[in-house]
Amino acid sequence: MDPKRLFEDPRLTTIGLFLEAHEGLVAKLEPTWKQYGLSGLDLNALMRLTRSPGRKLRMTDLAAQTGLSTSGVTRLVDRLERNGFVRREAAPGDRRSFYAVLTAAGATRVARVLPAYLDGVEQWFTGVLTAEQLDGLIESLRIIRDTVNPTAVTTSD
Repeated sequence: MDPKRLFEDPRLTTIGLFLEAHEGLVAKLEPTWKQYGLSGLDLNALMRLTRSPGRKLRMTDLAAQTGLSTSGVTRLVDRLERNGFVRREAAPGDRRSFYAVLTAAGATRVARVLPAYLDGVEQWFTGVLTAEQLDGLIESLRIIRDTVNPTAVTTSD
């Protein structure tokens, strides 16, 4: 590529817009989860557990879905467990594997935060797109997610 045109590459605009949109959404939504005593990572993990069969995920699956390392997800689950939102459960037949399981207190906390959180999602994200634009975005995000993080693919997106 011609060095003079390098900075005009439209891929820079595309990734820049994506990153700016993400950062802007986090800034708009963060006050909501903080109001309920959660971090964005806490809420992400709790929502993933609420949407998983049996309200539980193997720790390795939770790590993949949240983009955390094994030690990172251990620290997250430790914190959520201290707050009474999850508990660990041994995986049957595998002494080395554990599930993170949503507790009643965790489900209650998610149920409290979700109405305000979803209002923010509607105001700042889904509600600014037409139905067709949103369908296209969802399809595109799944393609990208499946490419860059195939271990995070679940049946309950």
